[in-house]
Amino acid sequence: MHTTPTPKRRVQIVILCEDRQQEVFARHFLKKRGFTGIIRAKICPPGRQSGEQYVRTQYPVEVKAYRQNRNRVSIGLVVLIDADTGGLQERLNQLDLALSEDSQQSRQPDDAIALFIPKRNIETWIHFLQGETVDEETEYSKFEKDEAACKPSVKNLAEQCRCQNLPDNAPASLQAPCGELQRLLPLLK
Repeated sequence: MHTTPTPKRRVQIVILCEDRQQEVFARHFLKKRGFTGIIRAKICPPGRQSGEQYVRTQYPVEVKAYRQNRNRVSIGLVVLIDADTGGLQERLNQLDLALSEDSQQSRQPDDAIALFIPKRNIETWIHFLQGETVDEETEYSKFEKDEAACKPSVKNLAEQCRCQNLPDNAPASLQAPCGELQRLLPLLK
């Protein structure tokens, strides 16, 4: 008797982010953690609005799409939004409010929605991962037209998350992505 192998589930992750640097960071992080499915990025179009405003307004749209599709396809949502000069909890509250204003439930424990919120900006994380001493108040230089410069550092972060050995001196906001990744791990298997 011949049996045909069960087709592997096609997994898709949408990355909602402010800019290309965040997209490169998230995409590489997911790949280094073993994600081999389709990754679609939704990046703020240049010159229309601030990146954080774009992510806040698109968040309810993407959460609704995720919730409508999650029972028929394997899908996840990764959201990157800088905390800027505010705090992590302040940004989380703004995202919850955006869902509430759209008559949606806040993010649920079983939602495959990961929120990566660097304090100040993503460059804080990258500079730290490159071996620099950083604080979460300083605005660190961007990697204009060299967004891929973060890839070796992101690879190290992925390994540190896998082994649960992020350095003690890591910025507080960088501790969260390893935990947030747990929301997506069922998709990565």
